[in-house]
Amino acid sequence: MEQLIYWLKERLQKELPGKQAQERMTGRVLPMPDEIPENARQGGVLALLYPIDNILNILFIRRTADGGAHSGQIGFPGGKAEKTDADLLATALREAQEEVGLLSCDVDIIGALSSLYIPVSNFNVHPFVGYTQRRPDYILSAAEVESVVEVPVVELFHPERITKVVVTSPADKTFIRKVPAYKLEDETIIWGATAMMISELQMLLEEYGEKG
Repeated sequence: MEQLIYWLKERLQKELPGKQAQERMTGRVLPMPDEIPENARQGGVLALLYPIDNILNILFIRRTADGGAHSGQIGFPGGKAEKTDADLLATALREAQEEVGLLSCDVDIIGALSSLYIPVSNFNVHPFVGYTQRRPDYILSAAEVESVVEVPVVELFHPERITKVVVTSPADKTFIRKVPAYKLEDETIIWGATAMMISELQMLLEEYGEKG
């Protein structure tokens, strides 16, 4: 595991597959504009990796059903940038602490994935990858997080977990479409922007597997 984390830290400093990887799991509610709008809100999210019983896991949250654009969906801890944030990494870490009680001092940031614009919420999201040496002690924000979803990486990226499902967007009830998704053993569905960001991480780990 330590060898993988070390490799990933080095790999994230190099050119990333970006759109090529993201588009493998495209499931947008609205089409991508030619350019990101100037008024797009900037946000940061944290893809946290950590061991449970010596198996590498990745952390997701199930957002509370609040009627918003991502109501009830599975995603990474994170949110919009505030003026008090030093940068977008600080945004991701602050939001992770507010949402699940994760202390930034416990997280080793190993790099960043490619940013992704989300038309339906007008967010330009910047995903950062972090690692902790043990499973976090969670303190959930009841207003934002219904539960945490911990998934072994090897399970998440198993070919059987990648499928297509019919989904409806919380932001647009008329949106009913079959989209690529990760379907977990308990039937949990991860689709949309989160799936697109995961896809890039998956492509990098596939590259690691080929080297191994």
